[in-house]
Amino acid sequence: MLLYRKPTFNDVDEIYNLIDGYAAKGIMLPKPHSVLYEILREFIVAEDVESKKIVGVGALHLTWNELAEIRSMAVHEDYSRQGIGKTIVEKLLAEGRAVGVKEFFTLTYRPDFFQSLGFEETTKESLPHKIWKECIECPKFPNCDEVAMILDEPLH
Repeated sequence: MLLYRKPTFNDVDEIYNLIDGYAAKGIMLPKPHSVLYEILREFIVAEDVESKKIVGVGALHLTWNELAEIRSMAVHEDYSRQGIGKTIVEKLLAEGRAVGVKEFFTLTYRPDFFQSLGFEETTKESLPHKIWKECIECPKFPNCDEVAMILDEPLH
């Protein structure tokens, strides 16, 4: 059984390890502990109730008026293909809608996953410049190879 919840400070190391495992493979951008502490409230975690292990994470980052990014999505490999990522995205979309977000985007190395949830590929240039303020600190700046995707028809 899984529990979807907001994380606590005690979860930061597990969130870091989950993200870092994918970052080490080059399929996700790393997030240092310092950043995770700063943005902890943006996350939702999936916890395996029996083992008390964090098996999935995702974050909602508000970027501009009625615009938010779904980011830092990761599901432990042992728990993949069980709908955990989809459930996390659905919960993040609901959080966003509750504060008035009308449009969601993601920058991803897994466009197939987001496409299955209704996101469509778009050009990075079509996104507002405001969203790029954090990119200057990215190790891949200025040669971003992530795929930009947008959700025009939010899940219901």
